[in-house]
Amino acid sequence: MDRNQNEQGDALMTEADQASTAAEQASSARYAKYVLFVLIIVYIFNFIDRQILSILAEEIKADLGIGDAEIGFLYGTAFAVFYAVFGIPLGRLADMWNRKKLISMGLSFWSLMTAMSGFAQNFGSLAFCRFGVGVGEASATPAAFSMLSDYFPPRVRATVLAIYSSGIYLGSGIGLFLGGAIVHSWHGWYPDPALAPLGIKAWQAAFLAVGVPGVFMAIWVWTLREPVKGASEGILTPAHPAPFQAAGKSLMSVLPGFSIASLYVAGGLRAVFINLIVATLIGLLFFGLYVLMPTLLQWIALGIGVYITATWIHYLKLTDPACYGMMFQSKAFIFSTIGFPAISFVTYGLGFWSPPFMQRFHGESIADAGLYLGMGSAIGGFIGIVLGGILADYFKTKYVNARLYVGLIIPFFAVPCIFGFLYTESIAAAYFYSFLFSVISPAWIGCAASTANDLVMPRMRATASAYYLLMNTFVGLALGPFLIGQFSDLYIAAGIESKFALQTAMAWGLAPFALSVVMLLLASRYLADDEASRIDRARALGEPV
Repeated sequence: MDRNQNEQGDALMTEADQASTAAEQASSARYAKYVLFVLIIVYIFNFIDRQILSILAEEIKADLGIGDAEIGFLYGTAFAVFYAVFGIPLGRLADMWNRKKLISMGLSFWSLMTAMSGFAQNFGSLAFCRFGVGVGEASATPAAFSMLSDYFPPRVRATVLAIYSSGIYLGSGIGLFLGGAIVHSWHGWYPDPALAPLGIKAWQAAFLAVGVPGVFMAIWVWTLREPVKGASEGILTPAHPAPFQAAGKSLMSVLPGFSIASLYVAGGLRAVFINLIVATLIGLLFFGLYVLMPTLLQWIALGIGVYITATWIHYLKLTDPACYGMMFQSKAFIFSTIGFPAISFVTYGLGFWSPPFMQRFHGESIADAGLYLGMGSAIGGFIGIVLGGILADYFKTKYVNARLYVGLIIPFFAVPCIFGFLYTESIAAAYFYSFLFSVISPAWIGCAASTANDLVMPRMRATASAYYLLMNTFVGLALGPFLIGQFSDLYIAAGIESKFALQTAMAWGLAPFALSVVMLLLASRYLADDEASRIDRARALGEPV
């Protein structure tokens, strides 16, 4: 009798334990979705503050007396170089420290710098504020990618990172709408700018309006729980004993001057000699680009960014050969981090210049361009980016290269939409083509982020994400808007009317799609082997697994 009672009691305890475990898992799943929701809002703020410059471009150009190339520099390179470069040490810090605290602090800083843009009086001061926005925003996405990869299992990673990345298009759309609405209203309230509070111009008011709320959002982010690194894959990562010291060394490795000393400590005179050769080659390359397109600040800034990136990669090889090997000895990683960013050249470049194009070519008001392009970007981008992630994860179970295939098909559907947008005489049709492009063009984003994360070990995710974002930022953000603006200026200087000059420059902006197709085809040759051998590759590189 006692034996039967004990067995029944054990069974009841087992059922109770199972029920408790199921409840804990359900609660954990709900909290993971809550974290995803909060981080999406952070990313929305990220892109509101970034994209609003697009709808304000014509106002800023008129007020500051600058051209298309300069406005492209402000949107792209001024932001991108600092975003990409500081993303490296901040990505390393995210791999070693508390990620939600890092995101919260970064959000406060970039929101403050956006608000300060509202007091800029000239090109230099506005460029300085954009530098600051780039530094602050560099803290968010590598840390967010890493956090979400620990909250959600690998089988849904492309979907989750795609849902998170929908903040790109939601934020961009909201930024266009808010910027256009604020400028339109401000002109109505203060037709004479001298009568406005503190003499603030309409475009300055827009920066202030979108910057201040982010400071309060940072408090909410601070309340999130930090997940255990590697928990989603059962590969737990021990806490780093000195995260700020390690991140500080990473920062020194990317700051010109200090980076030479860091390389000397890590690799001796040979490392310094190699670095000087690389610096010389980069200098010659960008001097040649300056001769072809004489916008000095653009090529100096981008050249410094490329030099810093090369120096950091060399430093990583000397100080963390396992992380370096997992990234740069993987051909799938190398080709995919070129192929996907080549798509972003088109999406950043055309996305930025679409509002000015509608104003110049079709005579649309800033409010209407902001409203219709903004709504199309927000709705279409959300649909496309989430659908791309879902399809990629579904077909990943059938085809190992499914995520790469999503990127491969985008150019073939996107090009007709852009030509329709650029060459139709109908305003309604132009907005419709822009909406279709917004649906198609972002489908790759979750695929790119998840591919970079899947090829490395958990402790390396934020670093790998930082490098992917660096490439995405240099190729897409630093070059796309600037080069389209530069070609537009060159066509204008040749006597072509402004609206046709921009139209032709935007059409040429589709060319990097060809590079994307080639790189992603190459990546597809190696992805299966590189993913399957991840653990073995890590062990061979000395990583304790």
